[in-house]
Amino acid sequence: MNKSVVSNLFSRLREKNPLVHHITNIVTVNDCANVTLAIGASPVMANSVEEVEEMVQLANALVLNIGTIQAEIFTAMILAGKVANEKGIPVILDPVGVGATAYRRRIAKELIQKVKISVIRGNASEMYSLIRENGRTRGVDSTDISLDRKILAEKVANLFSCIAVISGETDIVSNGLETVQITNGDHWLTKVTGTGCMTTSLIASFTGTTADYFSASIAGMSVMSLAGERAKKSISEEDGIGHFKAQLMDEIFHMNEEVWGKEVSIIET
Repeated sequence: MNKSVVSNLFSRLREKNPLVHHITNIVTVNDCANVTLAIGASPVMANSVEEVEEMVQLANALVLNIGTIQAEIFTAMILAGKVANEKGIPVILDPVGVGATAYRRRIAKELIQKVKISVIRGNASEMYSLIRENGRTRGVDSTDISLDRKILAEKVANLFSCIAVISGETDIVSNGLETVQITNGDHWLTKVTGTGCMTTSLIASFTGTTADYFSASIAGMSVMSLAGERAKKSISEEDGIGHFKAQLMDEIFHMNEEVWGKEVSIIET
């Protein structure tokens, strides 16, 4: 991992202003749009089967999020994903709650079979569910798993030939050969609905600027973790989660290569 390569993506993103096509869940769609704007990209939220194939051709990255998946939305994901593959547009999958039901597991498996995924981002139990039939997920929350998270990330990356990003107390990014840990963050990030979905949007924003999806994934994941850490430090003891969420968005908006370079904590493993 070359830290300067990751750092340079910040200016490249704001210069390019990549268009990120989201087919995402209704719980977090507004937050995902806003965080995409905050980092310097442009969001489009289009999920109709009548237009996704045309829309994705205008995009620089495609997000597929199964958080509130329905049959018609799934069809739209397949259509958009296949066009993205044809056009060389990176596809970022967020397998929200994939271990919760057989339907979600089937949907995720079929997506990965039919669409070439560039990056998969999830928590540890979601990632475990992708590689093991008996993986468990309680809703979108992480549950205990026996497999070491570094090994898990490498297994996912190698099995699906993608970049694997695992969010957690320590975030992990792996391309199967190289693996890094990001130790920034704050536990209040787990108290705001959608920080995982927003992180996927950040990763997509950076992948829309480069073919180096490993560096782009490190950038996107670390922006959320570092912004959360800075947001918590900047609010008072009397402030609550509403202040934290607003400050989180501000920190992402003001994030640049200088701040990132000085404060990010990345360990190569």
